[in-house]
Amino acid sequence: MTRFALTIEYDGRPFMGWQRQAHGPSVQQAIEEAIGRIAHETVTVHAAGRTDAGVHANGMRAHVDLDRALTPFRLMEGLNALLRPAPVAILACEIVPDDWHARFSCTARHYEYRIANRRAPLTFDKGLAWRVPAPLDMEAMAAGAAMLVGRHDFTTFRSVHCQADSPLRTLDRLDVVRDGEVIRVFASARSFLHHQVRSMVGCLALVGQGKWLPEDMRTALEARDRAALGLNAPPDGLFFLRADYP
Repeated sequence: MTRFALTIEYDGRPFMGWQRQAHGPSVQQAIEEAIGRIAHETVTVHAAGRTDAGVHANGMRAHVDLDRALTPFRLMEGLNALLRPAPVAILACEIVPDDWHARFSCTARHYEYRIANRRAPLTFDKGLAWRVPAPLDMEAMAAGAAMLVGRHDFTTFRSVHCQADSPLRTLDRLDVVRDGEVIRVFASARSFLHHQVRSMVGCLALVGQGKWLPEDMRTALEARDRAALGLNAPPDGLFFLRADYP
């Protein structure tokens, strides 16, 4: 048996998320079915993260174990051919040790959230960014983001459906950068809670609009109560950028 590591890019708009769902298509299902056609095996693909419906990925990492002898190049080329026309692409494929695990070996996960700060409707980027018409104060957002960096109880920024055993997480990075009319929020941590990035971004947008002060981010954090959350941003602008490994 050979373990293959995949680097995957996908547009999340047609999918119910990464994980297989009984009520709609998923990225995991699309890849597993394509591998099954190549290797003539029933397989399970394990990913570094489980993105929600409508969330995208630039560099999701995953692995699959196969009995059939295949080269990484042949597997990658076969998958890209069979995945069409779904908006999923295998960017890289390599053989890894048997104890390498896409989820459990991961030491850091990196996300980007894109806010289109403009009054005009989105055309090319519809579904790929969250349009916020009101002007946003990036410096205030950056000050609010700094309140969340470090190890904290992120209950306020955690979905009520989150299945994690503990709300404690160490947020290594939460940076706010303006690129023309686009505001990019970069978040990095070993692991995130369900909806954590979207919840943090939603509240940062309130800070940017002057509806919250930067210090209100700390107040919401210290409340340790989902009811203290100001806003959960939509999935449209969220991208899984990459995963780090030793």
